[in-house]
Amino acid sequence: MGRKRYYSPYYDGYFYDYYQSSPIPVENGIKAKSQRGDIGETWWSKRWVGVLESFGIGSRLARGRNYARRGQVLSIDVKPGIVKAKVQGSRPEPYNVTIKLQPISDQDWEKVTNAMASQAVFAAKLLSGEMPKNIEEAFQEVKVSLFPKSHDELNTDCSCPDIANPCKHIAAVYYLLAERFDEDPFLIFKLRGRTKEEIIETLREKRVETLHQERLPEPKTVLVEKDALSSLEECLDTFWDAGENLDTLTFNLTTKSAVDKSILKRLGDVPFTVEGHNITHILSKAYDLVRADALKRASIETREMD
Repeated sequence: MGRKRYYSPYYDGYFYDYYQSSPIPVENGIKAKSQRGDIGETWWSKRWVGVLESFGIGSRLARGRNYARRGQVLSIDVKPGIVKAKVQGSRPEPYNVTIKLQPISDQDWEKVTNAMASQAVFAAKLLSGEMPKNIEEAFQEVKVSLFPKSHDELNTDCSCPDIANPCKHIAAVYYLLAERFDEDPFLIFKLRGRTKEEIIETLREKRVETLHQERLPEPKTVLVEKDALSSLEECLDTFWDAGENLDTLTFNLTTKSAVDKSILKRLGDVPFTVEGHNITHILSKAYDLVRADALKRASIETREMD
């Protein structure tokens, strides 16, 4: 170990001494999936890292990235408004890391979920576990931010002796949070005060209300002379024959919806199971089989016509 002198811009320009040492290796730590280049795969995890890097704490983040890749973080627990983690440093006792982000108020969450539910694509993608790319617009409408806008919004603490903030242990947790966000985008909402279950339940309720309010136009009344109608007995021989307009009816089976199986995903799990499997899971496979068969039949008919 060697003693080095470090200049911290966060503490009025004072110099202080610290010991540079290697962390104790960890066998079963949480190791970052990315061992080189950027950490984070989805746009929302990259947005999280990008926001942090914009705060001018690059050198500290770089050292934390190395800790994350070495697997020095022992545990991460995300709760509404707070993250608690343990990071193994150079001392035998792991350091306790706390990261706090002010939760969005209940009143603002009500406005945000109203904005989300007002657009079907938001609700459909979130209910299917995907983060819409323009989700931040729903927050901007009510003048709140999903991601922190400055380093001051993050209240962080570490039990290590390093007085700089963030230290490398906090920075390591920052990066591993990005990969956690890859796996579950709802953790970002949880950090802001709402769990996945609360968001989904609220969106479903609001979408039902929206659908009830969206009335269809009144059907037009068509008057048909009684003499022009045939009785069922008179048309039994031709009842199942194709009508004259059937040839004009076409379907485009190659067009995929914006969200795959959006009806099932919006429905969610139902209180019915078959041999331990939820019925929506079984229907999902049935939809795939029906679509594959329909595409196959359409392809055969097209070749025959050619």
